[in-house]
Amino acid sequence: MSKYINPYTDFGFKKLFGEDANKDLLIDFLNQLLPPKHQITNLNFRNVESFAELIHERKAIFDIHCQTQSGEKIIVEMQKAKVNFFKDRSLFYSTFPIREQAKRGEWDFRLTPIYMIAILDFQYDEQEEKQKFLRSVKLKDQDGDVFYDKLNFKFLQMPLFTKEENELETHFDKWIYFLKKLEGFDEIPSILKEPIFEKAFRIAEIANMTASQYAEYQESLLTYIEVKEVVKTAELDGVKKVAKKMLSMSFPLEQIIEATGLSKEEIEEL
Repeated sequence: MSKYINPYTDFGFKKLFGEDANKDLLIDFLNQLLPPKHQITNLNFRNVESFAELIHERKAIFDIHCQTQSGEKIIVEMQKAKVNFFKDRSLFYSTFPIREQAKRGEWDFRLTPIYMIAILDFQYDEQEEKQKFLRSVKLKDQDGDVFYDKLNFKFLQMPLFTKEENELETHFDKWIYFLKKLEGFDEIPSILKEPIFEKAFRIAEIANMTASQYAEYQESLLTYIEVKEVVKTAELDGVKKVAKKMLSMSFPLEQIIEATGLSKEEIEEL
């Protein structure tokens, strides 16, 4: 049994980053992604009722909606599995903090900056030469100049982060390493023995949970496992369809193995 929670679960993510008592963790993490002019010293969590229309999707997504002391609005999304129209969905989510800024009566349409931060337990960049662990997006014109700097997207493709402990260079590296490896740690690595991470480890320790929290976590963990298995099955079914098509076209077995990643035995079963 793991000593620490899985941070990709709804419960685990909320436990680490979605509680008032732990908002110093969220502030420290977010400041690694925000520019100097938007560094946070304090924030307030916003009620996520504005996302009520999306409640049927909560099994796959948990959002933190917060506002900084200077007015910036930030959405942090943990996405466990690849979904259709992911970019469209991200843009749609960003419209909620835009719309809520509308004021009755006379209003000059001035908006506060918005950051949509998505931590992805999958990679959406299919072409290897275009893959980026961190993708920062702003609205730009045809010459690549920033046209509007108040709507910002940060996409973190966690599978593309491959640094090991001895390769960590920045505080941000340490946060990503912490999130990616947390469930598998038996003790705190020496490189993470800093006050902010030591607090995060205390919060994440399963032994510190109450009985009701443990039950909630187990339910959340089961949902996470089920989602991943559904996606894995769908992907395997797709690969098998490709292999069948290649077999029907008389491709050599070696080429089918190389193209699909299936074993010789799996292909022969088809």
